[in-house]
Amino acid sequence: MPAPEFDPQTRTELEAATFRRLVQHLRERTDVQNIDLMILSGFCRNCLSRWYREAAAEHGIDLADPDAREIVYGMPYTEWRAKYQTEATEEQKAALARVDAGH
Repeated sequence: MPAPEFDPQTRTELEAATFRRLVQHLRERTDVQNIDLMILSGFCRNCLSRWYREAAAEHGIDLADPDAREIVYGMPYTEWRAKYQTEATEEQKAALARVDAGH
């Protein structure tokens, strides 16, 4: 069975709701480090914020990187790092090198 077709407005609304849900999930899962996301999926919270900033630029909106990160992290990035980021282990670094996530 093929996926249903949506009108552009409905599609945009569904995609936006999905994005908001993903961001909320990542905000709640502070135990999951960005390096773990990169190892498993090839992207992380910083990628999402960069994609957000790039999408804004495509719409003629100048969005600074710290502002885009705050949208994704729900707080200033420096605050999130101080509260939740841990030092990457040698195993994590090796795993990231093996998957070559482009970071």
